[in-house]
Amino acid sequence: MAANIKVMTEGKPLKLIFSFALPLMIGNVFQQLYTVVDTMVVGQVLGVNALAALGASDWLNWMMLSVIQGFSQGFSILMAQEFGAGNKKRLKKVVGNAMALSAVSAVFLLILGEVMIFPVLKLLHTPDAIISQSLLYLRIMFAGVPIVMAYNLFASILRALGDGRTPLYAMITAAAINIVLDLIFVMGFGWGIAGAAAATVIAQFSSGLYCYFYIRKIEMLSLNREDFRLEKGLDVKLFFLGLPMAFQNAIISVGGMIVQTVVNGFGVIFIAGFTATNKLYGVLEVAATSYGYAMITYVGQNLGAGKVDRIRRGMRAALGIAVLTAAVIAACMLFFGQGILGCFISGEPQEVEMTMGIAYHYLSIMSICLPVLYILHVIRSALQGMGDTLMPMASGIAEFVMRTGTAVALPLVIGEEGIFYAEILAWMGADVILAGSYFVRMRKM
Repeated sequence: MAANIKVMTEGKPLKLIFSFALPLMIGNVFQQLYTVVDTMVVGQVLGVNALAALGASDWLNWMMLSVIQGFSQGFSILMAQEFGAGNKKRLKKVVGNAMALSAVSAVFLLILGEVMIFPVLKLLHTPDAIISQSLLYLRIMFAGVPIVMAYNLFASILRALGDGRTPLYAMITAAAINIVLDLIFVMGFGWGIAGAAAATVIAQFSSGLYCYFYIRKIEMLSLNREDFRLEKGLDVKLFFLGLPMAFQNAIISVGGMIVQTVVNGFGVIFIAGFTATNKLYGVLEVAATSYGYAMITYVGQNLGAGKVDRIRRGMRAALGIAVLTAAVIAACMLFFGQGILGCFISGEPQEVEMTMGIAYHYLSIMSICLPVLYILHVIRSALQGMGDTLMPMASGIAEFVMRTGTAVALPLVIGEEGIFYAEILAWMGADVILAGSYFVRMRKM
């Protein structure tokens, strides 16, 4: 067994979950470095309009990424369960079929993405001053869809086997490449927003390659041609694990795009301020997604091994550490947020002051309510680890309703301030559904 692979069916749940999540957190920090560095370089070198163009493309770009992540995470649920059950032959078949399905999905999403970019940007009422830059950025990012799919699948395979370290090393390598290429392409070659996109795609390719070469060293994943041959029952099961998660992420993204449409109506300065804070959203969420990945693996492996009581103990431990982590991150953002946001914003003094005011106010609201988001990730991922992807999908629909309803209605009452509460109320709506679903499911088990 490879050194980084971790069996999570024995030992103290808190220690297992935290030790698995920690390298994922660090890896996610480096992954967020892609976004942060892109935003810093674009905002400082190219100005407010370019920063707004990046913001106008955010949700569409995130939608594609989240759909890809949904499929790969869904596929990894069955991998974790088979690994926990000790069924290595079946594990190989699941991995082979997941790779085949991922290849087909990547081609479909690439074509769909390139066709839909311009109509969707117009539908979002993207201002004429920035739409050409947003379009260029997204065309390059979507050209890299097969690369993003490959990395996310490889990373999900490793996480299903309890390996959080290899994706970390891959992200560190990719982040370093991305930073260097950002400076070369944008500042050196003067390629503008296209240079930032190209740097990100190349960096993602390096991270996927790193994970691929490590997977090839794992003996139990030594696949043969038969493993890639599609098996009808298995493919249907994988598809119906991945599809609800992809749909859940897609519907959340659509809600975000509707919010972006409302934001676009408040002008370029508001868009830039909103974008600056949204670029820190990934930093706020970085530990939450890591605990989520840990819970999918922990719950999946223990369910496969038939150890239901360990799932309960793991949930209590994960909720406690997640809320504590959220409080620490929130405090850091409240104290140091203005300094961090200042790295993204440049221009005339009056522009900078107005943009900063919008950005920090939004960041403060999100930081104070951050524990709500962390609870959401832990419970949602635990349900997914049990093989339940339908109720998490329902929670995604609840997020959509709350986010869009708030964004459309609240500004009519209190003005642009109302936009800042759309995200918070979306988290709360999802938590209500997820908590109830978890208790019902555990009682049945």
